[in-house]
Amino acid sequence: MVRKAVLPVAGFGSRMLPASKSIPKEMLPIVDRPAIEYVVKEAVRAGIKEIILVSHSAKTAIEDYFDTQFELEQQLAEKGKDALLAEVRDILPDDVSVISVRQHRALGLGHAVACAAPVVGYEPFAVLLPDVLVDCEGEAEDLGLMVAAYGTSGAAQIMVEEVPAERVDQYGIVALKGGVPLPGESSAMTAVVEKPAVEDAPSRLSVVGRYVLPGEIMAILAETPPGAGNEIQLTDAIATLMQRAPVEAYAMRGRTFDCGNKAGYLQAVFHYAARHPELGEQVRAMMAAELGEAGAS
Repeated sequence: MVRKAVLPVAGFGSRMLPASKSIPKEMLPIVDRPAIEYVVKEAVRAGIKEIILVSHSAKTAIEDYFDTQFELEQQLAEKGKDALLAEVRDILPDDVSVISVRQHRALGLGHAVACAAPVVGYEPFAVLLPDVLVDCEGEAEDLGLMVAAYGTSGAAQIMVEEVPAERVDQYGIVALKGGVPLPGESSAMTAVVEKPAVEDAPSRLSVVGRYVLPGEIMAILAETPPGAGNEIQLTDAIATLMQRAPVEAYAMRGRTFDCGNKAGYLQAVFHYAARHPELGEQVRAMMAAELGEAGAS
């Protein structure tokens, strides 16, 4: 069973400056809660019980968010704000823990994941990139399906989605043994290449930011040399893993939002605001009005 998830949150979020100068980009709000909460709750819904934050000394606000704030809770209780108190108190179930480890130097995603090795041990685990929000709009969620597929096949699961040909050099790109799997299904991988040139890309299937991996990849990461960008790449370790064990590409069903850049962040804000139980109707009306005015002009 997959019960641990690694969330690399040590990056400074340069694409979100100047906001991320003093606020961790993962703490920027999507409507009324920080982006990191959406990702953590996605992991919890997939059965994860232990969240491992790979963090940095300047980003303790993330750890604090998942901690108890007695003074705030007491004040809300005294003022009779019971609904708000419940929201603050019940961010995570009691049986889910949040642990933080440090990445002292920015040496790549693979290095960040490897920093969690002492906590992960030899157990299978998930990796969720907190820049990416995934919304399956009430249907069975992708991460949960990936965990189930790992439990059935024993093969590592790498979530992928198709991107335009001219953008393949921005992502890790996979090659498949057979045809492209249907949404919600997996297909055996034969290769994965980090940011290939357009003419060298084996497909248009990009790695999205969700992984379910066996514990043995930690030993592989420990021996993986720097690759693209002179960083230790998780994709390089996955390529090595494929020589020893099956790895599958999981075709995602949901919709992704890249909150690591300003346009993607704004898309996420509008999307989740329009579905908010209290604000949704008002937001949808505002958006319709804005679109009407834009069309008229």
